[in-house]
Order: sequence, then structure tokens, then C-alpha cells
Amino acid sequence: MNIKEIIVVEGKSDTVAVKRATNADTIETNGSAINEETLSRIQHAAETRGVIVFTDPDYPGRRIRAIIEERIPTVKHAFLEKKKTIAKNGKGLGIEHATDDDIRQAIQSVYTVEEQPAVEIPLIDLMAARLVGHPDARKRRERLSELLHIGQVNGKGLKKRLEMFRITPEQLANTITVLDKEEKQDE
Repeated sequence: MNIKEIIVVEGKSDTVAVKRATNADTIETNGSAINEETLSRIQHAAETRGVIVFTDPDYPGRRIRAIIEERIPTVKHAFLEKKKTIAKNGKGLGIEHATDDDIRQAIQSVYTVEEQPAVEIPLIDLMAARLVGHPDARKRRERLSELLHIGQVNGKGLKKRLEMFRITPEQLANTITVLDKEEKQDE
């Protein structure tokens, strides 16, 4: 099940469950602590690939959905019944407790099949651009993230984030040119 849209979940456990059941990228809201940076990433994802909000069927989950939908009314929603998200011991509730089949079934009603081939960004290109493995890498990554609207990311996650947002090698090269020009102006 290859999913074009990026699925918005509440936390790491939900990401693990969704990735176990499907082939999808996720953005985590860190529970109800959803902030402006996360909302900006979700908005950018909605513009580039589409977004499916898949939160727990409880008050915090509904609150997160409302916050996202207010900012980005075009998002799709996937839902699971509360009874399908209860932990085996009965003491927890959440997407992470659902079966793979239940997760796939919830997403199947709203997803789009991925037809666009994945974008590949070679790690060596990121190193050559001084975005990874260089003393200035952190500063350059921060500015690159601002210019591309992909959210702050460390060196280890940069390649994955660029590919998730379908940043083409040409877009990356153009943005690196802007970075280089800005650095020359600052000298």
C-alpha cells in the first residue's frame, strides 16, 4: 500500500504502527503540543503531496484535527473506531494499539496511490554542498530548511526530509546557489 499523502500522527508509536501497516511518510505533532513549525511543515506537505490526518479517537486527537483543519482546510481525515484502538490490557487508547488491517482499512478510504517515482538525493551531494559532515553544516541546513519550508532537521535526517517533500535535485541545487550567494554577501 504505497501512499502519496503524508500521514499526520500524534507521536513516534503511531508512526511505527502506520509504517508497519503501509508504505507512507509521517509527520508527528508530538501530541497536543502541536506548534507553528509543525503546522508549517504540514501546510507545505499539503501543498506538495497532500495530507491525511490520522489521530487518536479521543479529545486530544480531535483537538489536533481541529487545529490542523482550521489552518489547512484541504486535509483528508482517516478515522478508527475507539474500540479498535484500545490496548490489550485495556489501559491505553491510540492508533499504536490498532491492528495493521484496521490501520490499512482506515487509510484506504482516503488515500491516493503513489504514482510519482521517489526522488533520490545522493548523500555525496549533501556532503559536497557542506550540508552534512562540515563545520558549517548546521548553519547551512537551518537556512536551507527555511528556504525550502521543510522544517529544521539534523544531518542524519536531511536526506529523508528532502526526499519526503519531493525536493528535486534541481530545486536543491538552486537553493544551494542561494545559500552560497548569501554567504558571500555576509563576508
